Amino acid sequence: MPRIYMIRHGLAAAGWGADPDPGLNDVGQSQSEVVANEIAELVGNTAPLPLMTSPLKRCRETSMPLARLWSAVPTVEAAVSEIPSPTQDLDERAQWLRRVMPGTWTDIAKDEVSGDVDFTGWRDALVTRLMQITEDTVIFSHFIAINAAVGGATGDDRVVCFRPDNCSVTQFDVSDAGLTLASLGREADTVVR
Repeated sequence: MPRIYMIRHGLAAAGWGADPDPGLNDVGQSQSEVVANEIAELVGNTAPLPLMTSPLKRCRETSMPLARLWSAVPTVEAAVSEIPSPTQDLDERAQWLRRVMPGTWTDIAKDEVSGDVDFTGWRDALVTRLMQITEDTVIFSHFIAINAAVGGATGDDRVVCFRPDNCSVTQFDVSDAGLTLASLGREADTVVR
């Protein structure tokens, strides 16, 4: 049964309302070094595992220390990227996210501000992609994407099921029965900046 280690990116240099694709700040860089060692110790003799990352800079940068440690090249996978935004305006985007985070995926589908973005389709595509994984894999992803995976594995329709901290590791198992949650990652107070 394949195990997925889904890691939230390290602390970004800017929030969702300030930069469409920020890299990591110094704290985030340090967090990515720590989680690389944590994963290497966790998987032990089964390393190196395939690495997958969201195309966004903060995830690609978070994957680099583990990629260097294992002399591996992460596969960039759009399906594990950040939730799409209904607007390109950064202020509007942050306000929208703050508004939808306490709700459900069903609520987002009915939200007039969400426009023509198919958010439940995005969530379902992410879960489907995870269920296609056939070997133990490490994935570098995002707060809402990890929540979408947890919701898919547990049948929880909330947008935010838990609050994964930067560089926390949430584990899933893949079987013929579907995606199951093995363990939640470390939680933290998280706000949209």
